[in-house]
Amino acid sequence: GKIVPSKDSVRLTGWSINSDRAVILAFCWFYIRKYQSRQESEAVSTITAICALAIALITTALLPVDIFLVSFMKNPNGTYKVWAESNETRGQIEDTVLYGYYTLYSIILFCVFLWIPFVYFYYEEKDDQTKCSQVGNALKYTVGFVIVCVVLLLIGAFVPLDPPPSTNSTQWEKVQYLFEELGSSHGLPALSFSISSLTLIGMLAVITYTAYGMSVLPLNLIKGTRSVAYELLENTDEIEDVEQQIEKLKAKCKDGRPLSSRDRRSLQTLEGKLQVLQRRGRHLEIAERNCCTKVGSALRPFKIMLGVFFIIVALVFIVSLFISNLDKALHSAGISSGFIIFGTNLTNPLNELLLVLQPVFPLDYILITVITVYFVLTSMAGIRNMGIWFFWIRLYKIRPKKTRPQALLFLCMILLLIVLHTSYVIYSLAPQYVMYGSQKYLAEVRPPLEPSIPSLPAVCFLPLCVPDQCVVTRSYLFLHKFWFFSTIYYFGNWVFIGVFLVGLVVSCCRGKKSVIEGEVEADDSDMSDDEYVH
Repeated sequence: GKIVPSKDSVRLTGWSINSDRAVILAFCWFYIRKYQSRQESEAVSTITAICALAIALITTALLPVDIFLVSFMKNPNGTYKVWAESNETRGQIEDTVLYGYYTLYSIILFCVFLWIPFVYFYYEEKDDQTKCSQVGNALKYTVGFVIVCVVLLLIGAFVPLDPPPSTNSTQWEKVQYLFEELGSSHGLPALSFSISSLTLIGMLAVITYTAYGMSVLPLNLIKGTRSVAYELLENTDEIEDVEQQIEKLKAKCKDGRPLSSRDRRSLQTLEGKLQVLQRRGRHLEIAERNCCTKVGSALRPFKIMLGVFFIIVALVFIVSLFISNLDKALHSAGISSGFIIFGTNLTNPLNELLLVLQPVFPLDYILITVITVYFVLTSMAGIRNMGIWFFWIRLYKIRPKKTRPQALLFLCMILLLIVLHTSYVIYSLAPQYVMYGSQKYLAEVRPPLEPSIPSLPAVCFLPLCVPDQCVVTRSYLFLHKFWFFSTIYYFGNWVFIGVFLVGLVVSCCRGKKSVIEGEVEADDSDMSDDEYVH
């Protein structure tokens, strides 16, 4: 039978949750401080970025908890545990989880539509302005975001999913019906519509950054970085070559003749290139003496194994997503239903693996948590490697100790949107498991004339299970409140698979990264070297 947690482990739950939050906050502080520019850092933007990143990571833990709670209500034989036999008790637990979604999703709405835009515009308006005018201008620009949020909430609240019961009802009765629907659903459609609208943007971020990050992160670990000694030698040769070209150009004006405009442009270009190479040389010398570089070389075998593990996870991820989408294409009711299927009709490796791990607590929950964390880490890797883009325009770069505050705010907002889409992607990977967890119900397989034969436990599967025998996760209710969003997500999954394959080919064709990747750029100032040298 399935091993359940002991009373001691239940007593430690509160302590473990608090410790997890402390770990998340410590990670967020370290991550933001690692990439934050020391010259342009500001307390308000730093605190905002750390808090927003922490909210994104904490929200990722909600889905595994949701799945665990609905699974923990039942015994392996399909019966409810003693404490969960009452509908009222189960309802209280479901409401608690639902309020958890309300709270975190409401905080995400607050961050995306008010907090982060205000801090962003506040920082943009800081030059040559008083604090009052700075706050006023930031609020003026933020009002647009707030209006969009209010419109989304109103659309979700007052657009009914079902028609009024009577077609002959008056206008006032129809308005009453809308408010009754809003009250009876506790505002779920309003919040669900707003979150689903943001999730569409999150889907674009997942397609752009996560798909690429899933290919670039493991391959970078496997390939490693270039040799510091070889890079130093190569850099020295380039410096000598550029200095010779500069000397040749300067030799043309030794007799007093001025340089042509073309030669002057060439000289400026070469002098700028020489400055970059000299800064690069200083950074390489520091990297050669740095103990972290030596430790990284010693950990090379571990990095290769971790990269191989990540690429295996990515391939299982993509294969499971492909089979799930194919299953929807073959067995769902089509676009009008949002390509929703109940359970799995084709063998999905990840869904099957989760079901196999169910008998041993808590392996299945560990796996679903690892998948969620892996999804977030690859998203962060994709943003870090690509930078922040608006269509074909590159807005910001993400570089260690040189990332502008606006870029960090954008990064955190993108991660918040990606986290919203994470639940649907994981549902696509393992639909049956995300819907019911490890629940079983008592299937009526005995003949009518032989009531002595006991009912056998079967895995919860929506078309087959009896009402009240299986509890659906609250996440599923948020995901499938509006069918047209599910349809868009379905096609987004196909694009995600295609982008991953293209990113995998590009990552394989690229050579090894420099050991000082992202530290030296042509548009850096000489003062920025102080962040590394001193």
